[in-house]
Amino acid sequence: MPILEARQADITRVEADAIVNAANETLLGGGGVDGAIHRAAGPALLQACRALPEVRPGVRCPTGDARITPGFALPAHSVIHTVGPVWRGGHAGEAEALAACYRDSLALAAEHGLARVAFPAISCGVYGYPIDQAVSISVDTVRAWTGALPTTVLFCCHDAAMLTRYEAALAD
Repeated sequence: MPILEARQADITRVEADAIVNAANETLLGGGGVDGAIHRAAGPALLQACRALPEVRPGVRCPTGDARITPGFALPAHSVIHTVGPVWRGGHAGEAEALAACYRDSLALAAEHGLARVAFPAISCGVYGYPIDQAVSISVDTVRAWTGALPTTVLFCCHDAAMLTRYEAALAD
């Protein structure tokens, strides 16, 4: 199990081997964390995402999967893009899809030899996932990871309220 930390920080400024982008299925940028990462990384990130193959029209990364690109102008070496589920009431496989985002991101980090990875709160913005449930799933999934890499996972919180939730989950 990696060392788990939570910190209030701008994920685009975190020095890590990889940051995780809460992306949409096109991987062509969007709002929230996705837009901030694309802006901070520069136009080369969009070009790299466009170069990733579509698995079906308009979809480069299905919900629950992850893809990796260089970090370009970011302090992080790589960006792991993952697509979280939209909250539909909790009976449409959302919990498994969210856990898969974390597992697939960790697997990509391990495959690419990345030791320090920073995650945002996936699906907690416009995708409407209930924050306490999402935090619990993220912490439980990362705690269950048995790979040698990554060795450190940072839960990067955009505000003090989110940090408080992660600190409580990590204390359990």
